[in-house]
Amino acid sequence: MDSNNVIELRGITKRFGAVTANEDVDLTVKEHEILSILGENGSGKTTLMNILSGIYRPDEGEIIVKGTPVTIHSPKDALALNIGMVHQHYTLVNVFTAAENIVLGLEGKQVLDMPQILKTIRNITDSYGFELDLNQKIYDMSVSQKQTVEIVKALYRGADVLILDEPTAVLTPQETQKLFTVLRNMKEAGKSIIIITHKLNEVLTISDRVAVLRKGKNAGTLATKESTVQLLAENMVGEKVSLDIKRDEPTNQKLKLKVDDLNYITPDGHKMLDHVSFEANSGEMLGVAGISGSGMKELLEAIAGIQTVESGVVHYYKDDDNEYTLTGMDPSQIRKLGVALSFVPEDRLGMGLVGSMGMTDNVMLRSYQKGKTPFVDRDSPKERSEKLIELLEISTPGTETPVRRLSGGNVQKVLVGREISSRPEVLLVAYPVRGLDIHSSYNIYNLLNEQKKRGVAVICVIEDLDVLLELCDRIIVMNNGRITGERDAKETTKDEIGMLMTSSGEMQSSTGKGL
Repeated sequence: MDSNNVIELRGITKRFGAVTANEDVDLTVKEHEILSILGENGSGKTTLMNILSGIYRPDEGEIIVKGTPVTIHSPKDALALNIGMVHQHYTLVNVFTAAENIVLGLEGKQVLDMPQILKTIRNITDSYGFELDLNQKIYDMSVSQKQTVEIVKALYRGADVLILDEPTAVLTPQETQKLFTVLRNMKEAGKSIIIITHKLNEVLTISDRVAVLRKGKNAGTLATKESTVQLLAENMVGEKVSLDIKRDEPTNQKLKLKVDDLNYITPDGHKMLDHVSFEANSGEMLGVAGISGSGMKELLEAIAGIQTVESGVVHYYKDDDNEYTLTGMDPSQIRKLGVALSFVPEDRLGMGLVGSMGMTDNVMLRSYQKGKTPFVDRDSPKERSEKLIELLEISTPGTETPVRRLSGGNVQKVLVGREISSRPEVLLVAYPVRGLDIHSSYNIYNLLNEQKKRGVAVICVIEDLDVLLELCDRIIVMNNGRITGERDAKETTKDEIGMLMTSSGEMQSSTGKGL
């Protein structure tokens, strides 16, 4: 074993029934380094780290910590070996303060010496550059603040090897840079950090080495300074991929959708849509940016007739210049009006598809109500399904296989393909490439562009701001249910969009100027 290796995984294999999540995986983690674990959804990244952090036990293989073979049965065992993990979904108690969450569950005296505890925690935060109010309640915190609590909690418990699962997935660009500064400080202080991610640009920015997993197996370990986005992508996918998104200028634009002063309050009193107004044109790609929980999903659901709003109006303009009011209608009523509107929801199986049905039946769902007899034509939906399988490279035994048996990425392809193939005039998409590999993602981006060129008004929510800026013509930004800005995608920057994502003001201009 290399004396610089803090962790060494040898031949790790993990199976879940007939599915092999990790197969004969080797991995090393060195002192004073930031290691990125890169791979698409389903490549085994999180499973491998769950093994190291004690959540799963390997079926085969060996874990060596600082030169000694170990057995890790639980997260408690991992922490005893100074290994801590921060997951995507935080395990914090909302009514407790940051400090109370950090010490929660630790063994020791029943009555804690909180002044001494606060002093110890502040030493940690000051050492690495964390910004954290230890007396603030969790329910008053932003996502990035909650993440900070989780990281400090792991450090307080003695973690020298820190695993972060998709740490930037819900952060603004500014919050991401702050996190990277802290991680570099931790590295300089002697910590070893493992970041699970799929964001190629961030990998090149923060890491020293990159370990790539593909379909549960090792696909190579690269020095970051010798890597490029293209090289990393090819290692992830196993073949050459095109990472170009062609953005054509909008042509023959006409007002297609006008959202006027929408308001929606959840049953528990949280305002998810707060006086939201904007317009969408035919032949244009309109992006919607915001951190998780800002109301983007609810906005698309309200337009599609799935979410009932308290007030406000959604206007739809047909090509014959007739205006229709969609507010108060459900999706079936909207279809009966002859409105060609398609929606790709965030919840694929819960809202978008019926898991027990095959592709043919799921494609038919959009046309059942068009029939005037009890007999349903299955031939054309089956032909559409077969074309989608070929076009999007959907991996399925056949068009009649229940979609719940498909992988998450293939389910997403079925849903996006079905909605696009229905030839809409307005296409609403929420996270259209979630769970897809790079090659499939760029296929979807190109399909969205084709819809735009066909004259469709495309409104899309995409997590990756780099893609959003490259793909869209205009971007509206939401925070706490309000539109805080509108920008021309060609003239704005990722940092400016990030500022608007945390702004509480309202700015409808698309001039590119600041608030």
